[in-house]
Amino acid sequence: MKCKICNYPIKLWEDTQLQKRYFYCSNCHGICLDSAYYLTLEKEHSLYNNHRNSLENEGYVKMFEDFLDFFWNDLTCKEKALDFGSGPTPVLSQLMTNRGIHVDYYDKFYQPIKCFEDQTYDLITSTEVFEHLANPHEILKLLAQHLKPDGMIALMTLFHSDDKAHFLTWWYRRDPTHIIFYTPKTLEILARQCGLEVVKTDGKRIAILQKR
Repeated sequence: MKCKICNYPIKLWEDTQLQKRYFYCSNCHGICLDSAYYLTLEKEHSLYNNHRNSLENEGYVKMFEDFLDFFWNDLTCKEKALDFGSGPTPVLSQLMTNRGIHVDYYDKFYQPIKCFEDQTYDLITSTEVFEHLANPHEILKLLAQHLKPDGMIALMTLFHSDDKAHFLTWWYRRDPTHIIFYTPKTLEILARQCGLEVVKTDGKRIAILQKR
């Protein structure tokens, strides 16, 4: 088998605790769950319905404000943004609106109208989305097509430590909706394939990609 991100040969990692299989790529450091363990769309949706995030949740709001602060001053234009994968409550969209930028938002379950068609954006955010994607290359390529020159895509997903023993005890991969895991290097390779460049990362969970 080959890595779905860089097409490099992958290694099997057996998880005896959860009785699952993962595939690790030594080239891009991506880790993918075997598709045999993917949830149905109905089950995935039902788990997302358990999320209780809102503007009243101060910790949740602060996480997003810190996320925006990480790259906001680097934006060359702040006219129009897309929040891709907004979830049941578009908190991030509201916070960006509060900063004076027009925001469209899309979510395959909660806001399925593809408002981004025939649109281009200065900024596209996608927070806690890419770990759920079976087709990250396809989605990132789509987002790049809707990004203006010099525009930015701001991603948030928790990076793994590139250590097998740590990964197999890592809480983040226990979420059954999380099927793919990245490091900054993984995203650098993925970005280049889509005509983008990683220009900034915090090394933990945020990566900023720019269209050159």
